[in-house]
Amino acid sequence: MRIPRTLAIVLAGGKGSRLGSLTDDTVKPALPFAGTYRLIDIALSNLAHSHLSDVWIAEQYLPHSLNDHLAQGRPWDLDRLHGGLQVLAPFEGASGEGMAHGNSDTLWRHRERIRSFGADHVLVLSADHVYTCDFLEMLASHATTDADLTVLTTKVEEDPSAYSVVEVDAEGLVTGFAYKPDEPTGDLVAAEAFLYRAQVLLDALDHLGGTDGGLGDYGEDLLPHVVATRRVVEHRLEGYWRDLGTIDDYWLAHMELLDGSGATLDDPAWPIWTAQPQLLPARLEATASVSGSLVSSGSLVAGRVQHSVLGPGTVIEEGARVTDSVVLEGAHVGPGVELVRCVVAPGAQVVGGSRRGTDEAITLIGPDGTITDRA
Repeated sequence: MRIPRTLAIVLAGGKGSRLGSLTDDTVKPALPFAGTYRLIDIALSNLAHSHLSDVWIAEQYLPHSLNDHLAQGRPWDLDRLHGGLQVLAPFEGASGEGMAHGNSDTLWRHRERIRSFGADHVLVLSADHVYTCDFLEMLASHATTDADLTVLTTKVEEDPSAYSVVEVDAEGLVTGFAYKPDEPTGDLVAAEAFLYRAQVLLDALDHLGGTDGGLGDYGEDLLPHVVATRRVVEHRLEGYWRDLGTIDDYWLAHMELLDGSGATLDDPAWPIWTAQPQLLPARLEATASVSGSLVSSGSLVAGRVQHSVLGPGTVIEEGARVTDSVVLEGAHVGPGVELVRCVVAPGAQVVGGSRRGTDEAITLIGPDGTITDRA
């Protein structure tokens, strides 16, 4: 099929405050996932495999932590002379543009640049979810249903009130949209990918921004407006999907990956591309015991690791025990330390032989090596 002129905008500027100290120095899309990846790798790999090469990344909070990883789009074949990856930095202009106060506000502040691009469609997605989606299929259903907006949807087992709950009729037409409702009407939620007719998006932004300018999150203003005034349909995502917005979800996504019930990252037909660190393979000493785990390159394991994920360059010393935990890049676990259901921040030095974590909750260990508020 001929791919219509489609602009993909990846929203990657949020702080991710619910992840506590993990995002004190790193924007959420740059957080490690599955040892060797970053969260934004998922979105960019989905776009690359869907043959969508006009990709803009909207940044704001700690952009340097993400730009170092993006490498001008090279890992995803997006470093091109025509099109490719572009970074949208926040800016101050003559019309009063400045720091955005939400994701629809980000789109509003870049509306003139979106307009000048001249796309037929605009695909807006977040960079902090784990899933696989062929966006060409979404484009095809968008065209077939003559939609003004197509919402990627999925069903969740957890409390849907944490998401945007979507109501649809028997034909897949979206009849209701509620942003984090106190009393959700069902378990169908927006999976944070929205495909607009470009003019519909621009008209909505112009209308909502008015003369004063400035919007909020699109669940609060943009999406309810378009659902109420335009033809909106769903595109159902049947496979795995998880929002990694909290420490619990971040930990759980890693455990599901280990158990084989989570994301599929090793499909040779749909690989996740990233800028891999150039490190030696992991070293397992004679005293090491490792089972049911992922151990990244550059790691040194002399202790016991069970059902855990170790990031690049981690050190688990002899006498240390790590169980059901996620130990991020460069962290060091000293002798006598026992970790149970922990997430350990990059570079943390966890020493002073004692147990951290319980079987009842997820414990976050911050960059200073101490247990920290999970936010």
